[in-house]
Amino acid sequence: MLLHLSEVGVTPLNCAPSVKIYGGFMKRTLRWLGVIFVGFLSLAQAQVTPVRHVVLIFKENRSFDHMFGTMPGVNGATRGKLSSGRTIPLSHAPDRSGDYAHDWGAVLRAINNGKMDAFDTTFRCGKPKYLCYSQYSAKDIPNYFAYAKNYLIADNFFSSMTGPSFPNHQYTIASQANGVISNPGRKGQNLPRKWGCDSPPGAFVVSYDPNTKEFSQISPCQDYQTLADLLDAMGISWKYYAPAEGTPGYQWSAFDAIKHIRNGVEWQRNVVSYTQFVSDASDPTNCKLPAVSWLVPDTHDSEHPTAQMSQGQNWTTAQINAVMTGACWLSTAIFLTWDDNGGYYDHVAPPSLDAYGAGIRVPLLIISPFVKPGTVYSKFGTFDSLLAFVEANWRLRNLTQRDAKANNLMDAFHFAKDAEPAPALLLPMQKAPKLSPQQLKLLDRQILEDHSEDEANETQE
Repeated sequence: MLLHLSEVGVTPLNCAPSVKIYGGFMKRTLRWLGVIFVGFLSLAQAQVTPVRHVVLIFKENRSFDHMFGTMPGVNGATRGKLSSGRTIPLSHAPDRSGDYAHDWGAVLRAINNGKMDAFDTTFRCGKPKYLCYSQYSAKDIPNYFAYAKNYLIADNFFSSMTGPSFPNHQYTIASQANGVISNPGRKGQNLPRKWGCDSPPGAFVVSYDPNTKEFSQISPCQDYQTLADLLDAMGISWKYYAPAEGTPGYQWSAFDAIKHIRNGVEWQRNVVSYTQFVSDASDPTNCKLPAVSWLVPDTHDSEHPTAQMSQGQNWTTAQINAVMTGACWLSTAIFLTWDDNGGYYDHVAPPSLDAYGAGIRVPLLIISPFVKPGTVYSKFGTFDSLLAFVEANWRLRNLTQRDAKANNLMDAFHFAKDAEPAPALLLPMQKAPKLSPQQLKLLDRQILEDHSEDEANETQE
């Protein structure tokens, strides 16, 4: 099958000779050599599957049981274990739920060597209400349940590391975080909306060395190879859609922590406002999406506690509706997941991959014409699997041992020529209370707060 380079996100090369060659034979020879070269380049860069566009959407801070524990047919739970040995029913989560400890220490403490029974010993989740032992139902998040029922839900998918947003977002672009296990801080205080190379003087992240078992403070401005570098090397298009500098949610813009991208041409060319995604995705006649898109919302739409789940669901629905109404839909795979568990209970013990993870289980929905409707996918995966899928689909090398060994999720899809494509499912916006400007400012401040294990030790008595 012959593919035009523009159909696979590859910029065609100009193969015309730069000097005048005399003699018809030499001209024809060079011309055919150019054609052959472009042909081999096209074969190397063309995707392996019919998926020509990958969209990776990252929401914030929810566990699998918290979101989908009530869904029939999945490995979910509606009761949770306490450190006392007692089990309690998971309560009904409100639209604006609380923010619970999910830093490195708190997550390890909650996991309790795989017993999954110590969430109640973490900050703000103790008796008498055990608020992190809570969950939604299909009535609360009908659109998310609709995607799960009409496309694919993975019920054995985990965050890449046992900790908070900053390092987990690094895994979504690089399959590593250089040993980092914390969000950025400065003198024991939380930073404002700048977490990476834009962090103020004195900012640091905590790094853990499994060989010496020592912790150290290092700069949040890192520099290692990312999936974007692999794509650039092969001429494959990508964009990172995220909040702009100085706006709520900018702290989750992961490439801000990669020095050579933050200070390079890619920052202006490839890192763009998240508000641009709908227009790129929704054009019905011209597919404007790159081969690979990362999509990160602002704080108000992120579902990070204490943001509204209803508003976050509506934002996600608008992005997915845009893809489904656009020219890209029939060649797209959308991966929708949450960056960490947010402190919420989950009953499945994460497998041990290395000193850093895996973290606690989070939802993954795959929304694509190439999945069988109603699939519950139960093979193990992490954020590293998302990178592994892109690497396998475009024949890229691996970045780390994590993505090299990861399940690349290829068997979650049905690529048979006679397979009936899953139809587009355009969903309506659901009712969502409107917050006042004062409430939005308070929300931004609350989201920037991350509770440490030290606070948990001082509070849980």
